[in-house]
Amino acid sequence: MSKIFIIGLPRTGTTSISVALLELGLSVAHTAFTKRAFEVADAISDAPCFSDYQHLDGLFPNAKFIYLTRDMDKWLPSMTMLLEKMAPHLEPETGRFHPILKRSFHHTFSSVLPLTHSTLIDCYARHQREVLSYFKHRDNLLSIDVSEQGSLQKLKQFLGIEIEGSLDFPRLNVGRNVASWKDYKHPNKINSNLAGIEHRKYFDYCLTPARS
Repeated sequence: MSKIFIIGLPRTGTTSISVALLELGLSVAHTAFTKRAFEVADAISDAPCFSDYQHLDGLFPNAKFIYLTRDMDKWLPSMTMLLEKMAPHLEPETGRFHPILKRSFHHTFSSVLPLTHSTLIDCYARHQREVLSYFKHRDNLLSIDVSEQGSLQKLKQFLGIEIEGSLDFPRLNVGRNVASWKDYKHPNKINSNLAGIEHRKYFDYCLTPARS
């Protein structure tokens, strides 16, 4: 199966789709920061995919990309809540989050401090515009809203997976909950910091383009 990258912004259903892909039998990393994690996972969501999709497209020329949308009236308060929680840990020098996660967020949400709804709306619109423009006239991008009925079936069709089951995605990370992925137990979960022969060498741009 081709590599799969979930490039929707945080709070658009990245955890729900990651869990759904696990249940479909794929190995999944929700965020990935090492070269080995990118090599091992069938599907990767969240940071740094939502900021680095063009680079990933070059590294994995046969990859499939899934862009997640969400109604603005639901995404906006959810994203505001998340960034308020994350803000101290995203500080470039003192924040405790992984350097790649911090880079990914600052690249996409560089204009959100101080937090305002208008700047977040601009960030969402710019990201959507850039994604749709980049993949225009191509057939390796699927855009879905995981809250819509039948969206899981669209995903299965896009990936060529013929497994009977639910037509809808699981509802996770509802309200102020942001840790459902950490709490979800599954043998196909891939550690974001998975170490390989090169130990925990950062992903960033250390991978070389794959041969088609």
